[in-house]
Amino acid sequence: MPTVRGCNLPDDLLYDVDNHTWFTEVGDGTVRIGMTTIATAMAGQLVAFTPKKVGRSVRAGRSCATVESGKWVGPAKSAAGGEVIAVNDELLVNPSQANADPYASWMVQLQPDDWESVKAGLTPGTEVAGPYEAKMDSEGFEGCG
Repeated sequence: MPTVRGCNLPDDLLYDVDNHTWFTEVGDGTVRIGMTTIATAMAGQLVAFTPKKVGRSVRAGRSCATVESGKWVGPAKSAAGGEVIAVNDELLVNPSQANADPYASWMVQLQPDDWESVKAGLTPGTEVAGPYEAKMDSEGFEGCG
């Protein structure tokens, strides 16, 4: 598993480095989206999670959820467009779960449009260390914990 400045980045995921999100294929043609350890470390302790509702469409590059911490409120953007088919109800009740384990705490599950072209633009976990190092430099982020 790559670790960049103390931030774990599992190598079995696909990453949208610019938006600090990860994707995993569920196996039924759907994908789950979550926040990286970098996203949760930058945001701080999460206090609210408001996903798009099941059945709603997400446009590529737009918000699939809104997350809120004590110092930040903003969108969690999805590189993939598609229909929300599930939300992580556990995050609704306990948003700080994403801080404790961001890779178990997915946000939404999508039936993506044109997944193969989106997938081609994501960074595999085995290759994510370099791009994340550059992203952290550009954002002035020292690292996790």
